[in-house]
Amino acid sequence: MQLVKAQRDALLRPLQIVSGIVERRHTLPILANILLRKDGPRVSFLSTDIEVQITTSTDIGSGPDSIATTVAARKLLDILRSLPEGGEVALSVANKKMTVQSGKSRFNLQTLPAEEFPTVAQPESYTATLEISQKSLKHLFSMVHFSMAQQDIRYYLNGLLLVVEGQKIIAVATDGHRLAYCAVATEGEFARQEVIIPRKTILELQRLLDDSDQPVKIDLAPNQVRFSFGAIELISKLVEGKFPDFQRVIPNGYTKSFIIGREAWLHALQRVAILTSDKFKGVRFILSDHAVKITSTNADQEEAQDEIEVDYDQEALDIGFNVSYLLDVLNNLKTDNIQVSVGDSNSSALITVPENNDFKYVVMPMRI
Repeated sequence: MQLVKAQRDALLRPLQIVSGIVERRHTLPILANILLRKDGPRVSFLSTDIEVQITTSTDIGSGPDSIATTVAARKLLDILRSLPEGGEVALSVANKKMTVQSGKSRFNLQTLPAEEFPTVAQPESYTATLEISQKSLKHLFSMVHFSMAQQDIRYYLNGLLLVVEGQKIIAVATDGHRLAYCAVATEGEFARQEVIIPRKTILELQRLLDDSDQPVKIDLAPNQVRFSFGAIELISKLVEGKFPDFQRVIPNGYTKSFIIGREAWLHALQRVAILTSDKFKGVRFILSDHAVKITSTNADQEEAQDEIEVDYDQEALDIGFNVSYLLDVLNNLKTDNIQVSVGDSNSSALITVPENNDFKYVVMPMRI
């Protein structure tokens, strides 16, 4: 039975959307597959890893029949990528196999029954629903995602805290050494609600979201979140646990601060980082009258030094930081200038955007 007959790119695009979360090695072999379901001209593509589920659909079905099957996602994706652009591709199913045909190229793939494919159970109702533009949500995630922990035993840090309160959506991420906070305005008024979204879900959303004003509908439930935008629906389980009180981590009342050009600081750090080692990424900041000196050394007694003029006329300060944590934030910020506020050599530094309270980045000092 013919499933699809369409241009290669019309079939490749939905497959690329859903295949990002498919894992090659899984205890359930069927999870290496995607679920293809055709109902007349409408064809839906669904993938899941049990924690996250992505669905998209498009009108490329062949014939009025209804049919569903599952096939290896990576193999089908690799086959389609290898076929000539603009060529027509036909998918058909018979005798537990899927045939992929384009021109004189032909492939037979094993299938597994659609009824054996596990899908994520959805709640009967959601506790909050809000809308935000794709551009705003992508910006929100891009400003904090780099601070999420990776495989931390404190599992609640391996994700992003999303807070809905009043007319704001706030995103916070921390790995215990640095913390990023970003807020964007939203329409409507919401009672405070907090959810922790897994790291994998955030990275997948960053891949799928556009820089457009098209809306994203976010549905929140106690143990699940659903993002719907365009023809895409992404459902994710939430991380259980209590996220740290981020308000207590963000310093308040620092009197020492200066404004520095983002590009100048970024390039100086990139130069000085060359002589740091893989195991030790520490750089020193020596603040003195109208200048900040940045230095690094390594086990071979090599040394790098750079200096930037800044409007700073307070007491001198010598403080160390992990250069990777600073490069992460500078590579993601898109402003010309950055404000840096410091306490003493044992206190965290606060990085903000001048005259903008919507972004804050806290980085702990290092002993050097």
